[in-house]
Amino acid sequence: MAGKGEPQRWVTHQGYELLLIEHPRFQAAFSRQGGQLLHFRPRGQRPWLWCASHWPRGGAIRGGVPVCWPWFGRHPTEPGWPSHGWARLSDWQLLASEADEQGMRLTWQLALCDWQVTLEVELGTGMRLCLRTRHQDTHTCQLSHALHAYWQVSDVTRVALLGLEGASGHDLLARSECRQRGELRVEEGCHRIFRRGGPLQLQDLAWQRRLAIDTSGAANSVVWHPGSRPLTDVGWHEAQGFICVEAASCGPDSLSLAPGDEALLSLHAELV
Repeated sequence: MAGKGEPQRWVTHQGYELLLIEHPRFQAAFSRQGGQLLHFRPRGQRPWLWCASHWPRGGAIRGGVPVCWPWFGRHPTEPGWPSHGWARLSDWQLLASEADEQGMRLTWQLALCDWQVTLEVELGTGMRLCLRTRHQDTHTCQLSHALHAYWQVSDVTRVALLGLEGASGHDLLARSECRQRGELRVEEGCHRIFRRGGPLQLQDLAWQRRLAIDTSGAANSVVWHPGSRPLTDVGWHEAQGFICVEAASCGPDSLSLAPGDEALLSLHAELV
């Protein structure tokens, strides 16, 4: 991370350009590719975000909080286009960064054709991300997007997610509709898109940690973990250290934006 007297600096790691931040309240790291928050650790705590140890050349970095935009998952009509859109593969511009005693605020931006997307980030004792899309085309377009957070945990099989009790959605593994009964635990993989945004809690008893994760304002809360299915360049033991809890508007809940419209998506987290 950045050294003493250097609150932020740019470095190159595994071929990616990174912004490293040292603040009295936290450490953080961003990748210019994707405008992606890769690491966040409030002082005296374990890291909140998981990131794979190996990063592919020219591909998307798995971990942190990838920005899925302007579509989520596979493109509905172009199977050859990249999963989760162009944003996580494109270089973003850092428009502004401002620090004070409480924390730091950063603004990243990406312009693509007739779209402009801005990621506003506030870091301190907690983290707040807001994705703001401006549609500048002359025709109505569909948008699906997500803040695809990988939360670091002691062991994915030993944590519980609270706050989705009674929520309905779609189970992509079972290919059927689902309704959550009680707390959510991941045993043999999970990929569920719930039709609810709002306050959740990720409880990790082994680390004696409970994170409040807020997806309010999103149409969907997405929960994903591959279970025993292999991930490219990620070992089984390494994959046990994360669970994805995401804010999204996707699938049937994608947005229809008229010319001049703006769409917002936010993800907040704090320790409780």
